[in-house]
Amino acid sequence: MHLNGKTVVVTGGARGIGKSIATAFAEKGARLALLDMNQADLDAACAEFADRGVPVSAHSLNVAKEEEVVRAFEEIVAEHGGLDVVVNNAGIIKDGLLVKVKEGKVVGKMKLDQWQAVIDVNLTGVFLCGREAAEHMIGFGNGGVIINISSISRAGNAGQSNYTAAKAGVAAMTTTWAKELARFGIRSGAIAPGFVKTDILSGMPPEMLEKMTAPVPLRRLGLPGEIAHTAVFIAENDFFTGRTVEVDGGLRL
Repeated sequence: MHLNGKTVVVTGGARGIGKSIATAFAEKGARLALLDMNQADLDAACAEFADRGVPVSAHSLNVAKEEEVVRAFEEIVAEHGGLDVVVNNAGIIKDGLLVKVKEGKVVGKMKLDQWQAVIDVNLTGVFLCGREAAEHMIGFGNGGVIINISSISRAGNAGQSNYTAAKAGVAAMTTTWAKELARFGIRSGAIAPGFVKTDILSGMPPEMLEKMTAPVPLRRLGLPGEIAHTAVFIAENDFFTGRTVEVDGGLRL
């Protein structure tokens, strides 16, 4: 796919990895639709892109709310006149052990709302945005690309039952959508980042960062731009579909 003039939707696109992904597509000449919960971040990001001459629209929503997702995608196609790429990047973490044991006794356990919040955003949100994207792409008849952000944690990571389940589901949906949507010219790919240098990680004490990067063969955190580069690759490579690209510096959990 040639990205110049194409409409690209990025969820969680107002900051962090999402903003880097939006920037990478903008540099290819794409139009942007940024989806995020934080209106202030959205306004700031859109103003920054607009100052660069990038056609951009802002859509405040919770990706786990069906009616909000449906409305946002209707607004996007009405404003931009098309829909070509959707990057499902929005996500949250609420880590915790399945059960916390002290001196042989269970003293705590992951709460249902802790589980459900992550499933709602990280899995259901991807489903809803992917579904709406597919409907509109089929309607336009020009094909398209759906890119989902999974995680290295999809293989199983202690303290992340909720996040692991969601990210494994995202990778599985990616393969399923590739099979279902290929006849409409719609491709689906996923990216599984390892530890990436975001605002949250950058604020960690140096000793914690060292412990985190020690098992990584490249001995450093990934950069948001490296994830963004991968998203652009998936969009541009017309023979790529149904696979998850691991961008983790060689780390295996």
